[in-house]
Amino acid sequence: MTETIGFVQLHGGDGHSVVSATPGPDLTAHGYREDEYAASGVAYSYEPSADHEVVPRDSASFTTRVLVRRPVSADDFTGTVVVEWLNVSSGSDAAPEYTYLAEELVRGGYAWVGISAQFTGIAGGAGSVEMAAADGPQALADKDPQRYGLLHHPGDAYCFDIFGTVCAALQQATDNSHPLHDLSVKQILAVGESQSAMALTTYANHVVEVHDAIDGILIHSRAAGEMPFGEPGCGVDIATVFDAEPATIRESLRIPVLIVQTETDVLTNFRFVRSRQPDTDRLRVWEIAGTAHADLHQIGPYEDLLGCPMPVNRGQQRFVLRAALSHLTRWAGGGTPPPSAPPLRVDNATATFELDEIGNVRDGVRTPCVDAPTQVLSGIVSADLPRICLLFGSTTPADPDLLARRYADADDYLAQYRAATTEAIDAGFALEADREEILADARPDLVPAPTSNPSSPQSTVR
Repeated sequence: MTETIGFVQLHGGDGHSVVSATPGPDLTAHGYREDEYAASGVAYSYEPSADHEVVPRDSASFTTRVLVRRPVSADDFTGTVVVEWLNVSSGSDAAPEYTYLAEELVRGGYAWVGISAQFTGIAGGAGSVEMAAADGPQALADKDPQRYGLLHHPGDAYCFDIFGTVCAALQQATDNSHPLHDLSVKQILAVGESQSAMALTTYANHVVEVHDAIDGILIHSRAAGEMPFGEPGCGVDIATVFDAEPATIRESLRIPVLIVQTETDVLTNFRFVRSRQPDTDRLRVWEIAGTAHADLHQIGPYEDLLGCPMPVNRGQQRFVLRAALSHLTRWAGGGTPPPSAPPLRVDNATATFELDEIGNVRDGVRTPCVDAPTQVLSGIVSADLPRICLLFGSTTPADPDLLARRYADADDYLAQYRAATTEAIDAGFALEADREEILADARPDLVPAPTSNPSSPQSTVR
């Protein structure tokens, strides 16, 4: 049922409008270019039927935005297009997954495409994280009519077909107006975080085979439920997902899915713990210790603007996500599945995490900052705080007495941190290409200086 898509490159105005707190790598220095397009076509709305299938209800025309970051030279493209379902939780389009994955994208020769799949990305809205602008124009066409005046979205009833139809069109270059016309596309991977992850859960369970355009899906930070199919003329009420019935990934899915979750997603009102399921030959689920739904890497220099009472989470999920993309690329191409990992350890009686002596959660995917810790890294903030602060978790000092018993001195700490880095890379949860960046995260400055008191214990218990 996939319809023909027409692409028109967008020029002028104020340049592309996608929310990002950090600029990411220098695209020009990496031999990349950035272009923006209007993608026009006809999309169908759906309603679910038996056995995870859908039936079309009606159709509507659309013209949405497609942002493309790709190698300038076709010789530098390695064949994989990563398509992000842009996130609208702020009331505007954002690309959080690009922020986490950008270093791997440019060094790996990927093309990245961000699709404004949802109504709020084009029309604007209040958002769901209390961060939307209070006044001024919200719609892209009102903010920048010169660049975006052509855009219109018929509502989130059509978002799944808009996303899938544009993905299918990325494989079908017909002329030089196509954004990837000179690239040989071998596979397309869909990625999305938070609200977009909930949408991709629905897409994987009900719609993906309608378009037969996606070869693998990275679902990052989803809730227990699926995003509903939505209504014409408006955005979906994402709050309904948090009260929805748990949804697992269907066993009949023919493409690989890798789910990556943080502590915030497993508990809090996301309650993914209710949707846990075992790994299969088409599914892997990774839950990362010491991580929050969003973190310092995502907010960058604007941490203070959040107004949170404590430092936000400084965990290392970016390294795990880059490894996840690398694994999914090979897996979708017929290679071996990613490694499996135990879930984060939860006390089901109290619905809380089981913590180690430092205060970090046990089990899950391990990174050096929790296996050679100097801080307590949490995705759970229990205070009565604004929604955005709950999503960003916290970083608090570890007990210096515990650190003094754990590390003889800063050099001992660094040796343990280097060993933990090698262990994460060898286990497949971090990439060798990220070793130096991981090592740069070490915090020997937080390790107490050794005491001259010979009776003080100095141990390297791990």
